[in-house]
Amino acid sequence: MALSITHQIGSLSGKPIPSESGTVSGDPTATVSAAAIWKPHPTNLRCRIQKQGPEIDAKSPPVSPCRVTSPMLNGIRADLSVACQAFVTDAPAEVPEVRVREYREGGAQVKGKGVPVYVMMPLDSVTMGNTVNRRKAMNVSMQALKSAGVEGVMMDVWWGLVEKDAPGAYNWNGYAELMEMAKKHGLKVQAVMSFHQCGGNVGDSCTIPLPKWVVEEIEKDPDLAYTDQWGRRNFEYLSLGCDTLPVLKGRTPVQCYADFMRAFRDNFKHLLGDTIMEIQVGMGPAGELRYPSYPEQNGTWKFPGIGAFQCYDKYMISNLKAAAEASGKPEWGSTGPTDAGHYNNWPEDTAFFRREGGGWNSPYGEFFLNWYSQMLLNHGELILSSAKSIFQGTGVKISVKVAGIHWHYGTRSHAPELTAGYYNTRFRDGYLPIAQMLARHGAIFNFTCIEMRDHEQPQDAQCAPEKLVKQVALATSEAGVPLAGENALPRYDETAHEQILQASSLRLDDNREDREMCAFTYLRMNPELFQADNWRRFVGFVKKMKEGKGVNRCWEQVEREAEYFVHVTQPLVQEAAVALMH
Repeated sequence: MALSITHQIGSLSGKPIPSESGTVSGDPTATVSAAAIWKPHPTNLRCRIQKQGPEIDAKSPPVSPCRVTSPMLNGIRADLSVACQAFVTDAPAEVPEVRVREYREGGAQVKGKGVPVYVMMPLDSVTMGNTVNRRKAMNVSMQALKSAGVEGVMMDVWWGLVEKDAPGAYNWNGYAELMEMAKKHGLKVQAVMSFHQCGGNVGDSCTIPLPKWVVEEIEKDPDLAYTDQWGRRNFEYLSLGCDTLPVLKGRTPVQCYADFMRAFRDNFKHLLGDTIMEIQVGMGPAGELRYPSYPEQNGTWKFPGIGAFQCYDKYMISNLKAAAEASGKPEWGSTGPTDAGHYNNWPEDTAFFRREGGGWNSPYGEFFLNWYSQMLLNHGELILSSAKSIFQGTGVKISVKVAGIHWHYGTRSHAPELTAGYYNTRFRDGYLPIAQMLARHGAIFNFTCIEMRDHEQPQDAQCAPEKLVKQVALATSEAGVPLAGENALPRYDETAHEQILQASSLRLDDNREDREMCAFTYLRMNPELFQADNWRRFVGFVKKMKEGKGVNRCWEQVEREAEYFVHVTQPLVQEAAVALMH
């Protein structure tokens, strides 16, 4: 039975914290200065081993001194209450700048080991009017993240906001303020060039369409949109079939993407390589290098369906026809597979994807899948070439995000990966060609689903996220490409944190003990992250990530240190809490 994505992950967006009466004690006019430091490692600390199985250790976890003795708001520590409440209120008061000293070990900041953690900002951090959305929330939240030892934030820079009204008319106002805010708090920025629509994917909490002048062109020529075999159009991202055609008021889509990145570079050149450390180049729906083969919008696709090929617009069919004629098989160029089932079928339901005698493993199937996946690689190559030349010499890194499509991974055909454009099967590695393409441009391979474990997923759908992550890690190792990670879905529990730690350590069979992920981006800055228990676990997680795989200390020890850290930083954030309440 196909499981709804909703049933897998529950709520995908933060919920407002219930409001009760509460006050902050202390003199509201007092100036508080606190150094955010970690407690030195206790030498007599022992770890309690928790029993597995039906017997549960009844001992209570250590209680935060903040939760017992510190001033509270709504039953939550004052610092976290401010962050939570700021997401659902927008009073005019400004948050004063409070500088935080980063976690240091032995008096010096640790360099060259561990995995730096970034946190994704809300999708709607900038409004449709190009101003900062919930300015206070952004400010106090960045302050809290910095105090926890977070390296920086990731923010979507939406094409549909910046170049909304007319071609070449860029409005960077909201992003300029956010960048300066991040700089003030000492946070680095991963800026995502988001050339896709927001809305219609897992976790999309708002709607930001493509620029209206682009939408107007699509309305004139619907074949600019990805199209499935039933004629359904997808407006999340322009079809790569028209990448090099002047279909956007005299410019090609690739030229539009390049002009946007160039304008970004020119506007933020004073921050590049200092505050802005990475440019993630969007290349498809959800910013990922893939086809929109599993669209959730309007209930078209539900997990764990196989999805559908997106190659039926006239530009893609024209390219397919030319490829078929070049291969000496013109009869293969009139259409894509017609026996590949529907979005919510499973592989064995279809003649094309089935295990025995499936079309995917036939000469026609090999021709089509080679063409379909190569078109995606060519798309990536074109945009990366532009990005590399534009940002060369600025000190920023370039990255590309690849989707973690883990369902039906245990089957021979890997149908959902094939429909998304990854030619990965039981007999063929589809991620090595992607890694090699990124290597040619010195780009980072950013991969999702790092937090997932195989046994947590529906086994009847042969989900295997852990095996998929390992395959990608081996491919990037072979290609010599840095690997970064993200969690695909919001998780705040220690099980997910442990899985991320394990995956980011890249303990593989290639005997490269020095290799770790170059960065990890945590999904996402929202009220749930700032709830007391989630925050306590998150602080411990960040510390473990920064320590790296060479340090083996149990969670209880790290959490006790995190408790102390959260406690000593509370006065600092309390100052912001008092300011926000007046």
